[in-house]
Amino acid sequence: MAEPGAAAGENGAGGRAVRVGTRRSQLARIQTDSVVEMLRELYPDLRIEIVAMSTTGDKILDTALSKIGEKSLFTKELENALERNEVDLVVHSLKDLPTSLPPGFTIGAVCKRENPLDAVVFHPKNCGKTLSLLPEKSVIGTSSLRRAAQLKKKFPQLEFRDIRGNLNTRLKKLDEKEDFSAIILAAAGLKRMGWENRIGQLLSPEDCLYAVGQGALAVEVRAKDQEILNMVSALHDADTVLRCIAERAFMKRLEGGCSVPVAVNTMLKDGQLYLTGAVYSLDGSDSLKETMQTSVNYPQQNEDGPNDDVQHVGITAKNVPGQAQEAAENLGVELATLLLSKGAKHILSVARQLNDAR
Repeated sequence: MAEPGAAAGENGAGGRAVRVGTRRSQLARIQTDSVVEMLRELYPDLRIEIVAMSTTGDKILDTALSKIGEKSLFTKELENALERNEVDLVVHSLKDLPTSLPPGFTIGAVCKRENPLDAVVFHPKNCGKTLSLLPEKSVIGTSSLRRAAQLKKKFPQLEFRDIRGNLNTRLKKLDEKEDFSAIILAAAGLKRMGWENRIGQLLSPEDCLYAVGQGALAVEVRAKDQEILNMVSALHDADTVLRCIAERAFMKRLEGGCSVPVAVNTMLKDGQLYLTGAVYSLDGSDSLKETMQTSVNYPQQNEDGPNDDVQHVGITAKNVPGQAQEAAENLGVELATLLLSKGAKHILSVARQLNDAR
């Protein structure tokens, strides 16, 4: 974590309370509380108010996410509050944030990433099993085209069906009915909720590449609110920032979203950033997958001046070397360009059309 310096002033943002916007769901509140806790540790005198609200995604619970087609499903209402100056910062799951933010907003902090892998939670009667040990035609619940596409190919004997609702609702549907043998969820959410004991199987990147930004929390702020931007920038985790810039740049170049199956895996080792990216047809039968790497081993330079607040796929991270961020963004773009040259556009446009027709 970066040094906070005197970013928040003597008494927070000009002596007034800093207002933090969040979704109402239990997981969103837990995530927001963890960011607030970090801010309080850095700035003990800071006064913080939490403002909770419901978003479109929280209200539409009977439709698969990929069918709704709204990119800012879980973020729009929060951004409206940010724009109207009703809140000063908003905490999101980074994977909910589109790769292009509306004008006037930026991601001022990307916190240290939780485990980004997907996890299988089994119906109590299947406790101790793995996906490969489930009986043929067992039904697996997931609201993600990305998960379904990869797992259909790997486990053709299983059936995959949409399941919506927040984490609590999905677990209830799993446990109290016989509709599903298991459901697939992000390991990070289960861990944050304190439900790690429900994880029956962690899906390795060989089984299932994860979503862009999965497991990372983002703090969105007004791009021109220098005081708040300086304050939250202390929360940036440099490794997570570089990995997520590469992932978001890959997705943006592909023009992907939750209505098409796009998946990634990143690793930072010895100054090298490795990015694996893939696109899939809805049934997983058609896919393209490649890995590229680049050096991100650059020193931090004093980058004050006109390029002070350069954004990379919506992220402003002054305390992470600018050249490293550029290299990470270029890596994502180059990998996507490689997949596009091999036919990714066709796979994704067919996936989009089929999903729209479902």
